[in-house]
Amino acid sequence: MNRSSEATTDGIFIKVIPEFVQEEDTPEGNRFLFSYTVEIVNKGEEWAKLESRHWIIINADGIRDDVKGMGVVGYQPELQPGASFTYTSYCPLDTKWGTMEGNFYLKRKNGIIFPAEIRRFYLVTPDLLNNETKPTIK
Repeated sequence: MNRSSEATTDGIFIKVIPEFVQEEDTPEGNRFLFSYTVEIVNKGEEWAKLESRHWIIINADGIRDDVKGMGVVGYQPELQPGASFTYTSYCPLDTKWGTMEGNFYLKRKNGIIFPAEIRRFYLVTPDLLNNETKPTIK
């Protein structure tokens, strides 16, 4: 199962690689921590600044959580043509797998803001990865 994602929108390339970190210690035993590393590359010919983000997180039970905010991990990187920015962040889930997708909103020098697609990627615990059946959203 390919869990990562790649997309290019208006010259902005976004690649995400997720990893399972650990099962968090809770009385119910149903909290799972995932990391995801995001690489943003300006493959276009125009400067762009990452203004904000919108993540759509869906767990295995089909429960959706929308997360919006300014920048990423405290930064609003400015990307000249050819420049890149990479960061790692985390997502806790209450199920053994889920999905993430969304958009980064970038601004050009002329003030126009556009959405750059973050294609769906999968957060999956190792025991499910080793299972032959693929998880399905309820």
